[in-house]
Amino acid sequence: MAVEIKFVVVRQGEEKMTFTTKKEADAYDKMLDLADNLSEWLSQAPLTLEEQQREALSFFLAENKEALGQILRGTIPAASVDGLAKVKSEKNEPEKKAKSEEDQAA
Repeated sequence: MAVEIKFVVVRQGEEKMTFTTKKEADAYDKMLDLADNLSEWLSQAPLTLEEQQREALSFFLAENKEALGQILRGTIPAASVDGLAKVKSEKNEPEKKAKSEEDQAA
């Protein structure tokens, strides 16, 4: 018989996630705390968001707190830089195709 130790994050009597290490469970719990704080803060914003939208947005921001911190410090997060480079290359690709077709026609 095997014995497994599981760490369960519980919020308001509801199981949110199960982890195999305490460190992961604590990190997730902290992220949920941040999401709760962000949701409360967003509820005071001068715009109307449905509760579900506000919770989803606050969860997204909490999950991506490193990128959010970089944005607030005035820098572009590395993932965004990679994404911008991809978008720019996709925008330029039709131009490259058109130029190569022109070269072949000449």
